[in-house]
Amino acid sequence: MATTNKSELVLNSDGSIYHLNLFPGDLAETIMLVGDPGRVELIAGFFDSIEIKKQNREIHTVTGTYQGKRLSVMSTGMGPDNIEIVINEIDALFNIDLELKTIKSEKTVLNFIRIGTSGALQPDIPVVNSPLVSEYGIGLDGLAYFYEKGSEVIDGKLTADFINQLDWDKNLPKPYGIKASDYLLESVGYNWLKGITLTAPGFYAPQGRELRLKVCDKTIVDRASDFTYNDARVTNFEMETSALYVLSAMLGHNALTVCDIIANRITDDFNPDYKNSMKNLVTEIIKRIAKL
Repeated sequence: MATTNKSELVLNSDGSIYHLNLFPGDLAETIMLVGDPGRVELIAGFFDSIEIKKQNREIHTVTGTYQGKRLSVMSTGMGPDNIEIVINEIDALFNIDLELKTIKSEKTVLNFIRIGTSGALQPDIPVVNSPLVSEYGIGLDGLAYFYEKGSEVIDGKLTADFINQLDWDKNLPKPYGIKASDYLLESVGYNWLKGITLTAPGFYAPQGRELRLKVCDKTIVDRASDFTYNDARVTNFEMETSALYVLSAMLGHNALTVCDIIANRITDDFNPDYKNSMKNLVTEIIKRIAKL
């Protein structure tokens, strides 16, 4: 079996994995991911019982049960870089023997359901009680290309079509497109609006926002909003989905993002009551996840 070096599989002095500060067995095989640590308590409030509560840096983890099903919820912080750390370390907890530093021959398949907030890029998408499922993710961060298997799991046609249609600037990271897990699309994402989610490596310039620093190309958002693929259109911007999808695909896991649309970049609408809207979304998602 393959082995990993101590400098690559980094553990804390107590044997827990470095950033998550968790041990094997601390997590359920179905894990809800959120960006905001405060949202962990919202979701864990639905659990019937709590087994584990741990926090390290921005990563807050709770494992418990809901209607007899063991579930975990974890905050990742923002951005594809945080997702890259979290998914690799979660997988290691299940599929690497941390003591022997060996990769297990039998792999555990995990379900990742990201619950986030997002801004819509189409004028007809409402901002109140509006769940949106990321059927596809398009990463503007370039993460997939750092991995040997990245080019094997991405959707080559989606990637090429996006690059060609937008006449993508070669000075920017190369985009990559990837589909969500079909299993989770059918079992969790049914009867909700679906679309293509753009994952940006930042909140300001990569999403066309300017404060004191100017954006190099202010047309990207408008041009991306016109892009379609397999009858799916670009629906929203956020900062995690493509990284979650590509890492999960390479590792053999299932992943799905469901966002509560709380703003519309085209109409300039905003939902000031988004906390209640998010609570409604969580209420429905956790019921669906309990049936997995």
